Amino acid sequence: MGTALVWGVTGGIGKAVAAELLRRGWVVLGTTRSTMAPDMAGVHLLTADVADPLSVRQAVFNAAQEVEQLDLLVYAAGDIVAAPIGEMAPEDFGRMISTNLTGAYLAVHHSLPLLAPDAPIVLIGAIQERLRLPGLSAYAAAKAGLEAFAEALGKEERKRRVLLVRPGAVDTPLWQKVPLKLPPNALEADEVAIRLFKAVEAGEKGVLDLT
Repeated sequence: MGTALVWGVTGGIGKAVAAELLRRGWVVLGTTRSTMAPDMAGVHLLTADVADPLSVRQAVFNAAQEVEQLDLLVYAAGDIVAAPIGEMAPEDFGRMISTNLTGAYLAVHHSLPLLAPDAPIVLIGAIQERLRLPGLSAYAAAKAGLEAFAEALGKEERKRRVLLVRPGAVDTPLWQKVPLKLPPNALEADEVAIRLFKAVEAGEKGVLDLT
């Protein structure tokens, strides 16, 4: 047990991760972009826009007012938009990169001083090579970038474990934003959370594929 910070705690996977941590007796802080976020019993909610460096910095400052240190960081924030490159607005492409990639950097960058020396960092990616499809260029590019970021981060932070979790299709509201049929073997968010936490408990690092 310990204290965890879940970025994107009101999303499908983030919410499931928070619920699993609470079930195991952890203290859970979670960030949400909206001040009108739904009530999440047991979670200490912090407002943060992961695309805004000042907002992320303030959220970590607020977290430090509640806990002395963090024993686990999970970056589960993300978004997706489906549009051909010729039709995708530049601001939409930028938002995909900001939310799925730059936000991870900001969250880790500002959280490092608050992390315990051996606190694992878990980043939620995707099996992005399967997503290099028409309309998904921005999302696939951002998740591919996240993999490179996670690998480099793991080499820099050798005293802690960095784990990139790559789920296949997951039955969450995010899937409703893409013009693809949910596969019959899609994972439930709860299953992702359980397998993620088992990997953390087992001391895994590097890449964890969930299919």
